Amino acid sequence: MPDHSLVISNATVIDGTGRARYSADVAVHGERIVAIGKLDPASARQHLDATGLVLAPGFIDAHTHDDRLVLSSPDMLPKLSQGVTSVVAGNCGVSLAPLTGIDPPPPLNLLGDREWYRFASVAAYMDEVARTRPGVNIALLCGHSTLRTGAMDRLDRAATAEEIARMGERLDRALDEGCIGLSTGLAYPPAFNAPTEEVIALAARSAAHGGLYVTHMRDEKEGLLDSVRETLRIGREAALPVVISHHKCSGRPNWGMSRESLKLIAQARKQQSVNLDVYPYTASSTVLIADWVPSAEKVLVTWSKPHPEHNGRDLADVCAQWGVDSDEACARLSPAGAIYFQMDDADLERIMAFEDAMIGSDGLPHDEVPHPRLWGTFPRVLGHYSREKKLFELEEAVRRMTGIAAGVFGFSDRGILREGAYADLVLFDPERVIDSATFANPKQIAPGIERVWVNGVESYVAGKVTGQRAGRVLRRELRAP
Repeated sequence: MPDHSLVISNATVIDGTGRARYSADVAVHGERIVAIGKLDPASARQHLDATGLVLAPGFIDAHTHDDRLVLSSPDMLPKLSQGVTSVVAGNCGVSLAPLTGIDPPPPLNLLGDREWYRFASVAAYMDEVARTRPGVNIALLCGHSTLRTGAMDRLDRAATAEEIARMGERLDRALDEGCIGLSTGLAYPPAFNAPTEEVIALAARSAAHGGLYVTHMRDEKEGLLDSVRETLRIGREAALPVVISHHKCSGRPNWGMSRESLKLIAQARKQQSVNLDVYPYTASSTVLIADWVPSAEKVLVTWSKPHPEHNGRDLADVCAQWGVDSDEACARLSPAGAIYFQMDDADLERIMAFEDAMIGSDGLPHDEVPHPRLWGTFPRVLGHYSREKKLFELEEAVRRMTGIAAGVFGFSDRGILREGAYADLVLFDPERVIDSATFANPKQIAPGIERVWVNGVESYVAGKVTGQRAGRVLRRELRAP
């Protein structure tokens, strides 16, 4: 019998640590990498010659809303086609579990309607994920807005001590059942009225389980610096690691503020654990909120329940057609989603180049006309920002997509290409890889991603999923808080 399941010969190995690339053969047996060096191709059931191609750890999408996608479209083509093998879901305070029996308010409705909010516990959700066996690994955060929606009669106020206790008990159970931490979306109506103390009380429950605090901060516009300070305070007082989600400076008057925000973060990193993720675009995407329209240069409608005929259209054109202002148009279109063009390239590049910044797509897979980040994030970093703009070397680009995220989220034996690690692997052409998804045509497969393996199983080859799904639920490697 052959010694290995697979030998990949003559690969240019970029291992996820940031060290210089090197040439080697890599052997896989079962779900693990078992040998790296000069290997005999005849020792494997399958042999691939990777001359001219880069072999790297599978990419970890540090910020997703894939809670439902792993169930409704388990082939996970938008992620596998980018080389992504693991996703972190439940971000921005929104997780599909634990919550049942409600019509989800925005932004919870980004994941689906009442029929999808059917999981009374995280264990029930994870059991269904395991039965479905998606194409990628998934780790889940427990959403603060999900907890609030399930515990409170009204969301336009602070929670009472009794309600915080109820949320805390549900969070404890979620963490016991496999969630890796607490996420918040303090900029959104379901959580905007939650005081800092409410969040600290819940974050402390996450800390007790060795979990994280991951946040879509209260304000990414004029109040950005105060929001960073609030986030750092939560991390200090609850004594747990903090991740700032999709760090950005929104609205033209606030462009350039990343200089100050990153200084605050860099200073705090000397005393506490703070990380951030970023997507490589200057447009954001979420639910359509009338108050957010004036700060954007342009707004595109990504979906509308009452008026799907306007999906993909410029909101200004819809206003002109109807002869109404943006407030009225938003009211007519809602519930709806939107893309907001509101960031500056200089801020984006400054944040992307920040020490240990992770890459997260923040894609919204259930939008009818989604932001292209859903399909293009990781190839865009490799092709546009590393190869073309030379923002950082390819080794550093890969590290920001692999090793850093694995360390921050506590994924043991992932995010690094070494003997004994799980065989989550991506083989790509460094000269061809680039994003092809656009705002006009967002659902486009990126060229240059040749093959992807998840837990040793070949899951994607040259533009197509193989039908072999090997993803599993990931849990955080517990550490003392």
